[in-house]
Amino acid sequence: MSEGIGDRFQQETKYFRGKLGGGPLRWDLKPDAYKTYPDAPRTALDPPGQLDGVSLWQALQERHSVRGFQPGPLARRDLSRLLWACQGITRASQGYAFRTAPSAGALFPVETYLSVNDVEDMEPGIYHYAVQTHELEQLETGDFRLASARAALDQDMAYAANAVFIWTAVFERAKWKYRQRAYRYVYLDAGHIAANLALAATALGLGSCQIAALYDDEVNALLGLDGKRESALYMSVVGRPL
Repeated sequence: MSEGIGDRFQQETKYFRGKLGGGPLRWDLKPDAYKTYPDAPRTALDPPGQLDGVSLWQALQERHSVRGFQPGPLARRDLSRLLWACQGITRASQGYAFRTAPSAGALFPVETYLSVNDVEDMEPGIYHYAVQTHELEQLETGDFRLASARAALDQDMAYAANAVFIWTAVFERAKWKYRQRAYRYVYLDAGHIAANLALAATALGLGSCQIAALYDDEVNALLGLDGKRESALYMSVVGRPL
């Protein structure tokens, strides 16, 4: 079997003892740690608060992929908790604001977007999660259920879900330090975030399903991204299970 691009990538981004590649870091060229949409209307989210009665071990035991959802809105309080579980800031130290999910070099290249289908007291539309302030930035209003489902490889669960979480990578944020190996790390980072979401959804009595099968550029178009400097990586649907 001939060697493909994935095989070459795996080999050419290996680390070897005494040969890590790269060079000294240019701190003056370090990309911004946060993406914001300063002109977008903002929606404040409730403080995530604490959950009672569901242990981590129970959530691990009960987590499973859910593809069918009940009609009716998702509580806005629960959406706030889910977003915080994905990427909420937990503490600040030595100039870094650490989050609920780990990230290589504490660079946090992954951004969280939402297609809100049916959430209590929220307009349907496309939103971006502003991590620093725990708010949502409203990018577009309207019904994006069909567009989200089509972009997710025509999977109906993205149409039926209350919300579709979409994770992208701002690649330069990780490449600044890790060069081409950064592409390994952004997918690992997205996986950590999606796992947090899945466990948080279970703890809240909600269902989720993670989606890696997607039409990349259709997702990018949905979010207004160029697909090069920033591109879609991963999706998850969340809703009230049948």
